[in-house]
Amino acid sequence: MADEIAELRHAIHREPEIGLDLPKTQAKVLAALEGLPLEITTGRALSSVTAVLRGGRPGPVVLLRGDMDALPVTEETQLPYASTVPGVMHACGHDGHTAMLAGAARLLSARQAELPGSVIFMFQPGEEGCAGARYMIDEGVLDAAGERPVAAYALHLSSQRLPCGMFSTRPGAMLAAADQITVTVHGRGGHASTPHRAADPIVVACEMVTALQTLVTRKFDVFDPVVITVGSFHAGTTDNVIPDEAVFLATARSFSQESRSALAELVPRLIGDIARGHGLTAEAIYAAEYPVTVNDAAEAAFAAETVAAAFGPERSELAEFPITGAEDFSYVLDQVPGAFVMLGACPPATDPLTAPTNHSAMATFDDAALADGTALYAELALRRLART
Repeated sequence: MADEIAELRHAIHREPEIGLDLPKTQAKVLAALEGLPLEITTGRALSSVTAVLRGGRPGPVVLLRGDMDALPVTEETQLPYASTVPGVMHACGHDGHTAMLAGAARLLSARQAELPGSVIFMFQPGEEGCAGARYMIDEGVLDAAGERPVAAYALHLSSQRLPCGMFSTRPGAMLAAADQITVTVHGRGGHASTPHRAADPIVVACEMVTALQTLVTRKFDVFDPVVITVGSFHAGTTDNVIPDEAVFLATARSFSQESRSALAELVPRLIGDIARGHGLTAEAIYAAEYPVTVNDAAEAAFAAETVAAAFGPERSELAEFPITGAEDFSYVLDQVPGAFVMLGACPPATDPLTAPTNHSAMATFDDAALADGTALYAELALRRLART
């Protein structure tokens, strides 16, 4: 099946779609599942696909998830199956996740008669900032088989750090919580040659940017880390005009509820204090986005054991640290014990330590990882159902 899985991935990669509405991707998934003994429903508020495989023997339910959406990135890989959509690219491997999950549906359908329970295949749009998992939960994906899953698993390809075919997971926090900070500094515009007659919002906003980094190092425990990165800063129109306002956006990452709550309190206070100290005003909106992705300890251990049994212990890594990226699979793991597992897909000729990262316009994912990911999805479901 490896070639067919790769072909499906390439077809999805050529026509990437962003957000919650992915009609072309949904159609490709439905075509890939056609003829299988699955109960299939599609989403109302989003173009999701939920497929339920009911085994020939009674038993519990396991959920497998694959996300389907792309990113607003202009691809520069020059691959033969590169994106044909300007400004849109599967730069985070979701095309591979979708193809692997469809492959797992085929593998498990072939074993339907011996399957002791049911499997929910969760094909999810909108992971990249749209909380697609939350929409699917609201529309009943966790109850699609008639009862809640006893476990849920997701795989994620990595274009760097992990060698191709290496699996990695850990108990507890696997990925960070991600929140957005939006700051608007209100000043008083004027001529750039006489800044004392104006109230310059740019220098005050710049002070806020650096003060946020001091906040990280002076208000938070180094053993419960947080990250604040300003990724967007906009002010003014030309060199000799002081503008009326400056706006910047930042992301905040954390690994505990205590630190996340502290960020939500301290960041707006710091912004307000700095603005007032300069006689200006500012608005700081701290918007909670994805929670921490927390692996159940027993399920993470089970996933690692399954990797070792299926592929050999040398293919299973116990990650020392969590990842500062974020995931909306966290919403599933808030309600169902499970595990999020990384899978290396760095091309063999590339050094994983220097390879372009996920979200890069040059990110490349080796097709060689797809068969392994497909097999692990299926193994996790088979072994977990048999264990209960």
